[in-house]
Amino acid sequence: MVTRAVTMAGWWGGETTKQDATVSAHFHHALMREVMTTELLRIKVLIGTAIVLGAISLLVYLFAPEAVSRVWHGNLSPVYIFYVTGPLILFEIWVHGAINWYMRKGRDLPVIRRYIGVLVETSLPTIVLALHIDSMGRQAALGFVAPLIYFVFIILSTLRLDFWLSTFTGVVAATELFYMAVFFHAPDGVAADQGIYYHAARSTIILICGVLAGGVGLQLRRQFAASIAAATARDRITNLFGQHVSPQVVERLMTEGASTGSDIRRVAVMFVDFRSFTAGARSRSPQEVVDRLDGAFAVLVEILDRHGGIVNKFLGDGFLALFGAPFETGDAAHQAVAAAREMLDANERTNASSSWPLRIGIGIHIGEVVAGSIGSPRRKEYTVIGDTVNFAARLEALNKELGSQLLISSAVREALGDECKDAVLRGEIPVRGYEHPVPVWQLG
Repeated sequence: MVTRAVTMAGWWGGETTKQDATVSAHFHHALMREVMTTELLRIKVLIGTAIVLGAISLLVYLFAPEAVSRVWHGNLSPVYIFYVTGPLILFEIWVHGAINWYMRKGRDLPVIRRYIGVLVETSLPTIVLALHIDSMGRQAALGFVAPLIYFVFIILSTLRLDFWLSTFTGVVAATELFYMAVFFHAPDGVAADQGIYYHAARSTIILICGVLAGGVGLQLRRQFAASIAAATARDRITNLFGQHVSPQVVERLMTEGASTGSDIRRVAVMFVDFRSFTAGARSRSPQEVVDRLDGAFAVLVEILDRHGGIVNKFLGDGFLALFGAPFETGDAAHQAVAAAREMLDANERTNASSSWPLRIGIGIHIGEVVAGSIGSPRRKEYTVIGDTVNFAARLEALNKELGSQLLISSAVREALGDECKDAVLRGEIPVRGYEHPVPVWQLG
């Protein structure tokens, strides 16, 4: 669904317009901020982990001195703990501040700084391992906890949402562990014996974990990107078609990839207006007016949704509805008339239980219009323009003169065929803006 929505909007392919470029820029900016937010989370978790490990080590030193003497041969000092955890915490705090600074500026963290950060962070377990080798001996230190600390950094690297950064973390960890195991304080000849294959296998596992962590991070990044793309597409549709477009219509626009570019379409245009609403509103409070209008609109718009129409815009106490745009449809006239009939019936039922009955006027015409996104570069709206729209508005206005509620044009009458046997010709009526009188049909 997301891919089709992106295709619909014109991103990442096809002809690129200035608006598409703006949407794409917004998408990449949102994704950048999401990645940097997860990076901040990774830093907080890493700082918390360092504090916990440092506290545990200090507690062991203070309350289990015999374990210190037995495991570290009495060579562990609390100062050694802060040699590692202190600089790590300070470094992460500095990185946290740098990322926040870049986010406030709306800029991404430079790639080189990310790789330098990986190198610095992942080298800290190597320092711990060096301290353990000095105090415990090579064999004991390599079998103790220090090599496992590399996995903390590899696991947390998934929150960078970058395959290559996680892989680089694995490369640094594997390389440094292999060096410490084979060459650091090694007697002459040890690097050439069969132990090198043992340590190479351990380092390879760490490298594989880095690659796997990168794969997980990449998948998370793709999911973030898909969510942001869907949200961006949804926001763009809402901005173009208005907040009154139902969630079902938004989903259909995204899944069907309806075109939002300007083109010529054959559309059934419906104008709806509540007669004498302004006069009735004078004797009522503003809240009563809003509640009555909202309730009436809710009923009518729900009917439009079911018949495949959309409200293009609200016009005070009325609205303009479209059938055949932005969705392609072969029976726009039938849908519009069916919706209009049901709207009249629903309004009568609402009036029966209301202290403020409302009378509806509806005008429907079908023909070609120019449909598309119109407006300024900062704010565009999907709308329709053309004589079809103007004539539909004139038809609706004639309801007041003719005392009717539903008027259709000859084009709609012809499109309906035998399904419109109850249509009554009101004659050829002069219409403002047109040189010659035009035939007008009444339904209902």
